Amino acid sequence: MNRTIDLQGHRGFRGLMPENTIPGFLKALEIGVSTLEMDLAVSADGQLIVSHEPYFSHEISTDPQGNYISEENELEHNIFKMPYAEIRKYDVGLRTHPRFPEQKKIAAFKPLLNDVILEVERAALQHDHAKPYYNIEIKRYPIGDEIYHPNAQDFAQLVSEVLEKMSKDGKNDLKERIIIQSFDSESLQAVRKIDPDLRLAFLVENNASAQQNLDVLGFTPEVYSPAYRLVNEELVKFCKKNSMDLIPWTVNLKQEMVHLIEFGVDGIITDYPNILKELLDSMKIEIKHYNKL
Repeated sequence: MNRTIDLQGHRGFRGLMPENTIPGFLKALEIGVSTLEMDLAVSADGQLIVSHEPYFSHEISTDPQGNYISEENELEHNIFKMPYAEIRKYDVGLRTHPRFPEQKKIAAFKPLLNDVILEVERAALQHDHAKPYYNIEIKRYPIGDEIYHPNAQDFAQLVSEVLEKMSKDGKNDLKERIIIQSFDSESLQAVRKIDPDLRLAFLVENNASAQQNLDVLGFTPEVYSPAYRLVNEELVKFCKKNSMDLIPWTVNLKQEMVHLIEFGVDGIITDYPNILKELLDSMKIEIKHYNKL
């Protein structure tokens, strides 16, 4: 059997497109990623917003009056305190990103999770792309409960309800293509109790052992997703032994990609899926597409 790699576009295609936006996700789909990675916030009217922060980051955001959001006041633009109609008026695609100067500058907004999935599914069907997986992160920190986001239980319940409704609305295989990820063990524990069928990924950036991290989580998830610097031969063996996919983040340098592939990881999350795709093609490694399983 040929080896396959799960090619995950981080926040869509952050290296070249505005992050966590529909144009970015569609571009990632177009170049052939297997998984679209994204983050969730929650609006004041209880809608799931695709956003890395629960506020409008100064690196990417312009307010409805056309003013750049500053680092000093970004926390005042709290998504959890705004209805989506107000959130929709902010732009997150026209500013030059200080760390990703190659990003295409286009007018863009923070979309609803529902709309991202609908647009991507439509594009996949229209252009005969393989259906993607969705790696969806619950961005929750206990200190921010009821200030920047719901508590773990309510956040998990909302995510489950939205995905369940979308699955029943005609995308019957959607849940098979969903992975819920989080750094927050309480959020993953809540999702596991609410919907045991959803695949889970535990995000890790600490220096504890994998077993210590799983002890905190309380169960073995389907995916172990560490910062790429934490990957070593011991971790690869541990994940294989425990039947977990090992998918590190966020890998942007070609030499690091090669290093991790040689280690034997199951997937890679990257801001530059175009670079990883070219590398996989050159190494004759197949991308793990849903339609090819």
